[in-house]
Amino acid sequence: MKQFAIPDKSTGKEIKLLRKRLKLTQAEMACLCGVSKKTVERWESEKKPITGAVVSLIQILWGNPELVSRLEITKREKPIRMYYMDGDHICTVIDVDEAMHEVEIKNYVSDPQKRAFGRMEYPTFDDYLAFLESRCFPKSRDKMKVMLDALDLPFYDPFMIIEKTQGRLSDDEQWIRIER
Repeated sequence: MKQFAIPDKSTGKEIKLLRKRLKLTQAEMACLCGVSKKTVERWESEKKPITGAVVSLIQILWGNPELVSRLEITKREKPIRMYYMDGDHICTVIDVDEAMHEVEIKNYVSDPQKRAFGRMEYPTFDDYLAFLESRCFPKSRDKMKVMLDALDLPFYDPFMIIEKTQGRLSDDEQWIRIER
């Protein structure tokens, strides 16, 4: 059996020092660790050792503080934000200003097959439009009018179709959550 150079326990002082090093509030640290703010408060104030999976996370973050910025979902600054999901996992965040034809993305997975734009890091607005079309039925589909009626849509618009269907296709686990 493999062994790992990770301690069995940590202290509240270590957790607080790490949180300060990462420039996180207690609420942000709680979000990063998948616990409540009260739990972080308790960890930091208790004198007894802290055990469990958080000890491994603390060790990983001490050695790789850049992970926090790689995992952070920044504040939305464009009118539309889309979360390209694989099941419950965020793969790509897509920020769009349709009026200005601007698109910005941030990938949260390394596998290009799970990313909204594959290996592309700086998609154009045309790439964005092609992506939308790829997540809904094609414009040339037979009985398209029947499908649009079923979705209560007056005309073919990939964005509106995705709002109704979450961009779900029958052959994959990817879908899209839209915020306006």
